[in-house]
Amino acid sequence: MNEQSFAFHLNAVSKNFPEKEGELEALENVSLEVPPEQFLCVLGPSGSGKSTLLRLLAGLLKPSSGEILFPGNEQPSVGLVFQQANLMPWRDVWANISLPLELRAVEPQEIERRVTEMIELVGLQEFQHAWSATLSGGMAQRVAIARALIQDPDLLLLDEPFGALDAITRERMGTELLHIWEKRRKTVVLVTHSISEALLLSDRVVVLTRRPGTVCLDLLNDLPRPRSDETRYDPHFVQLSRTLRASIEQ
Repeated sequence: MNEQSFAFHLNAVSKNFPEKEGELEALENVSLEVPPEQFLCVLGPSGSGKSTLLRLLAGLLKPSSGEILFPGNEQPSVGLVFQQANLMPWRDVWANISLPLELRAVEPQEIERRVTEMIELVGLQEFQHAWSATLSGGMAQRVAIARALIQDPDLLLLDEPFGALDAITRERMGTELLHIWEKRRKTVVLVTHSISEALLLSDRVVVLTRRPGTVCLDLLNDLPRPRSDETRYDPHFVQLSRTLRASIEQ
């Protein structure tokens, strides 16, 4: 296997969690290879192990069996964004985004340059000195994404980042994320419950079964790019939506 041909490779990965009455099987025999810069979305019913999969990729959990391979056999740098933005309320937008660089003792001039660039990328120039409590849910998630990206991670992991937003804001944030990915071209794994969101954003969609989660569908998303909200009305978009829904509900 050519190390440069994949961002990560899961080889028969399973994950169990100990419980009082035995073990809870979260994932079972998941095999998956993802090339660099691919935007992968993971769908599945609640409890199918989607978030567990992200935590395994982030190195926060270890597989019970199987292996996760990365180029050079080293854990890549990871940016992780959760459903809640988890911003620090005593720091403004600028200071929340700059925090990872401060912790790494990056030179102040370099912090200034990179934070300015990131704030422009997520479109928050007018809010750079706003406190997190004054931000809308969508703006707070932009800050969380900027904070994850400012470290220039090899792998961006997103766990239902727009799940707490209203439908219109969620669609708008999906478009924003698509714009950010097109600019930065990171390898992205996005966990979502939204079929529409998955098809609008991804190069590929993987569907997990009910617990224990295993891959029941690995779908190449061949909708042409660039995409917009109008893509949702394309007949092929509708056809792919039906395929994904049938797989989730089986």
